Amino acid sequence: MEVCRCHHGYLISLLLFLFHSETACYPLGKRPCEMQAFRIWDVTQKTFYLRNNQLVAGYLQGPNTKLEEKIDVVPIEPHAMFLGIHGGKLCLACVKSGNEIKLGLEPVNITDLSRNNEEDKRFAFIRSDSGPTTSFESAACPGWFLCTALETDQPVGLTNAPQDAVQVTKFYFQQDQ
Repeated sequence: MEVCRCHHGYLISLLLFLFHSETACYPLGKRPCEMQAFRIWDVTQKTFYLRNNQLVAGYLQGPNTKLEEKIDVVPIEPHAMFLGIHGGKLCLACVKSGNEIKLGLEPVNITDLSRNNEEDKRFAFIRSDSGPTTSFESAACPGWFLCTALETDQPVGLTNAPQDAVQVTKFYFQQDQ
């Protein structure tokens, strides 16, 4: 009986030590941010690339395939995530300017963002899967979706008319190997 209590005390002490070590590693409210890279292309096969500091969707061929931007993702809830490019150093954001809403790229480190910070909400997107395709709705601007134009080499943007035939809001989204 005495041996059994000793083992329980040891296990409890070990668990408390491990739990304390885990919480001491990360400040209160922070967690280790697992950033993952994804390939993204719209249903018309246009991939994302950066041109003049603007995210653009187009058909990249031959040596230009090296220009493809991977989307860096930090999950914040089961279907919500922060999106970025360039190793998470430029983040996609829903930018409100007067009555206008548009997609912006902001020089923010994706792993510094917090789901608990209201100011960081503009960087959050809600992922919705429908069969093999995915759409991304802005968390800060409900009803506004990530989109590409039907024409090639046009800026990636946001639309509040996802059924509009001149915008593409369905993407293939695949974790990069």
